[in-house]
Amino acid sequence: MNNPLFRPPAEADSLILQVDQGCPYNRCTFCGMYRGVQYRRLDTTEIRRLLDGAARHAAGVRRIFLADGDVMRRPFAELRAILAELAVRFSDLARVNTYATGSAIAAKTDGELAELRALKLHTLYLGLESGDAETLRRVRKGEEIETMIGAAARAQAAGLRLSVMVLLGLGGRERTREHAAATADALNRMQPRLLSALRAIPVPGTELYDDVRAGRFAQVSERGAVEELRLMVGRLELTNTVFRANHTSNVVPLEARFPRDKAVLLEQLDAVLAAGGLDAAGPGPQPLWL
Repeated sequence: MNNPLFRPPAEADSLILQVDQGCPYNRCTFCGMYRGVQYRRLDTTEIRRLLDGAARHAAGVRRIFLADGDVMRRPFAELRAILAELAVRFSDLARVNTYATGSAIAAKTDGELAELRALKLHTLYLGLESGDAETLRRVRKGEEIETMIGAAARAQAAGLRLSVMVLLGLGGRERTREHAAATADALNRMQPRLLSALRAIPVPGTELYDDVRAGRFAQVSERGAVEELRLMVGRLELTNTVFRANHTSNVVPLEARFPRDKAVLLEQLDAVLAAGGLDAAGPGPQPLWL
């Protein structure tokens, strides 16, 4: 396949199997990952051919990541068949991880989620992006907040681990406080085991990029992104969550465990803000790659 391949940073050491091509939704204004890629689910013959090649060259693999954008969207029977086939081909396999949307999780019954977990499905990466309904509407996320929160609860009740991603600055300057506060409130209800905060970066080829260039979307400043994170962290009441903001898009790299490190994390953010080195007028340096 010549299509682009994306995976979470934590899957760097996993075997990546592209059982889908593209994203079944692919309309978020901020995401350029699968623009130009026609969504397609590989059929049974194609998947077996893919697994034949992987099994020959990746003996002993323990972790597999199923790509592309929302493999959890597949019908339950197809997911079950893929996971069962992986267990046969890779005898040392310990876990299978994938991207998932709230609506895709919600489409599975509790029994189906439990069965997928028994077949070594382990971590679902869910992009909450924002807990602010107006921000989600503006960026055409296509997901309801309550659906994502409910899906998180049901997935975790089935034994699946949830890794949630949020995007700093997604509400722009206009909704920065609403975005931060509502996102923290949604996360408090979700209680994910893993939480990642990235910064929304306008990517060429996306509507967000066009809106920034045309002056229709005012990006938060470099300082504003840290202030937004400070507000969000201050409202978080998480009981057992590993937090990371160490993606290349972030202004400062941070790692913490909630609730133990919350006070230290707030002190770190306050120190960065007090140092006065952040750009308060513009977004600051933008990463060359994401």
